[in-house]
Amino acid sequence: MQTAIRISHVTKVYRAPFRRRATVALRDLNLEIAPGEVYGLLGPNGSGKSTTLKIILSLISPTRGSVTIFGRDNSVVAARREIGFLPENAYFHKFLTGAETLRFHAKLSGLPRSETRARVDELLATVGLTDARDARLSTYSKGMLQRIGLAQALIHNPKLLVLDEPTAGVDPAGSRDIQDLIASLRNRGTTVLLSSHLLTQVQEVCDRVGILHRGRLLREGPLQSLLSIENQTELVLENASPDLLDGLEQQIASTSARLIARRKAQASLEQLFLHVTESTEE
Repeated sequence: MQTAIRISHVTKVYRAPFRRRATVALRDLNLEIAPGEVYGLLGPNGSGKSTTLKIILSLISPTRGSVTIFGRDNSVVAARREIGFLPENAYFHKFLTGAETLRFHAKLSGLPRSETRARVDELLATVGLTDARDARLSTYSKGMLQRIGLAQALIHNPKLLVLDEPTAGVDPAGSRDIQDLIASLRNRGTTVLLSSHLLTQVQEVCDRVGILHRGRLLREGPLQSLLSIENQTELVLENASPDLLDGLEQQIASTSARLIARRKAQASLEQLFLHVTESTEE
C-alpha cells in the first residue's frame, strides 16, 4: 500500500557560523502516514516538530535521509503540488477580501479560471465565511483568518494538508469549527498532518500520533492504544443505583482485581464551555 508520507532515516544538523558545536534537530527519524489518515505530531518547543514539517514541505533539506509524498521524492515539483499548507503564523494581504484572497491563491496554484469561481464559492461555504466573502481581511477575527487560511490551503484540492498549530489563538467555538472541518476532510479521504500543542484537540481528531522530544520519536501509534492503560479497565454506567454499585464493589473485592476509584464521569472543560455557550444561543 502506498503511503502518503514516508520519512526514512532523516537527520537534520544545524551548523552555526563561529560555533564549534552543531545543533541536532532530528535524529534518525522514521515515520509513515497512511492516505486518508489524520496524524498528530506532538512535542515540546524545540522537539523538532517545525523542522520535520519544513523538511516534508521541502523548505529545507535533511542532512541525511529521504522523504517521499505519495511515492514521489518530496523535492519533485509534482509531489509538492499534492500539498496544502497552513503555517502557524500565516501572512495575509489584509487589504484583500476573503473571495479575492482565494482567487489570488487559485491563480498561484494554477487552477483554471473556469473552475475558480465555483471552487471559491465552495470553500467559503465549507469554512463558514460565505457572508464575509466581500469583507476585507483587516476586519476578520483570528478565527476567521485561520478559516480563510484553511480555505487557501485547500484551493487546489490537495491530497495532503499540513497544519501547524491551526487553532493557535482561536476561541473554543472557533477551535471546534476547525476540528469539525478536519474531520470532514478525513471523511473525504484527505490526509492531514497536524502539529499542535493542544492535546485535547489532537485527541479529538487524530487517528495516530507521534511524540517527538529532542529530535527523537519517542512514542508513535494509534491514539487509543497509546492512551489505554494496559492493566486497567474503566466502566461508565448511567442511572446505576447505589445497590448495584455496592454489589459490583463486593464482587470485585472477592476476586484478585482491585478497585482503584469510584467516581462520577466528567466532561472536559472545553465540553462544558461549548455546552453552556451553545445552549444560550437556542
